[in-house]
Amino acid sequence: MKADVLNVKGEKVSTVDLNDSIFAIEPNVPVVHQYVKAYLANQRQGTQSAKTRSEVRGGGRKPWRQKGTGRARVGSSRNPVWTGGGVAFAPKPRDYSQRINKKMKRLAMKSVFSAKASDKELYVVDELKFDAPKTKQMVEILNNLKIEKTLVVISENDKAVIKSVRNIPYAKCMLVNTINPYEMLKYDNLLLTKASLEKIEEVYA
Repeated sequence: MKADVLNVKGEKVSTVDLNDSIFAIEPNVPVVHQYVKAYLANQRQGTQSAKTRSEVRGGGRKPWRQKGTGRARVGSSRNPVWTGGGVAFAPKPRDYSQRINKKMKRLAMKSVFSAKASDKELYVVDELKFDAPKTKQMVEILNNLKIEKTLVVISENDKAVIKSVRNIPYAKCMLVNTINPYEMLKYDNLLLTKASLEKIEEVYA
């Protein structure tokens, strides 16, 4: 599989061979789904908490006698039916984290790379270089490439590029070693620099 290498003006400057073991496999949808589920579960803090009827203050005395009043029998004024009572099946702090093994992570990554490549949502630019952070310049580049809602992947921690992308509401910039299937699927397009493509092939081949 080949991909066009574009410059920042959107013009084709060369072509590059994409590694078939990364960009041309049959996407494994169940594995990608499992990874995304685990990723979202791992974002949860799990600090939610509410009091049950045994933890709410008060309610020690039986409000009225069992029989003879004509009212329904009740043992505590803090049962879940009453105002000020405890919560039935109250949520408690818990750990939501799920583990995904390395092989599944790699397969999920390759599946998303392949899906992006086959859907023509993968773009490669020769380089992204800014003398200083310039959001306007980055917007111009995306317009030249005719893409919106884009995940920009760079190989090194280039502050100028990161800050140039940061203020664009429909784009995000990440390093090769921090990208994941969830973030790639969240954005319609994947924009790689030539250097980041080489790094991806080095890591996942």
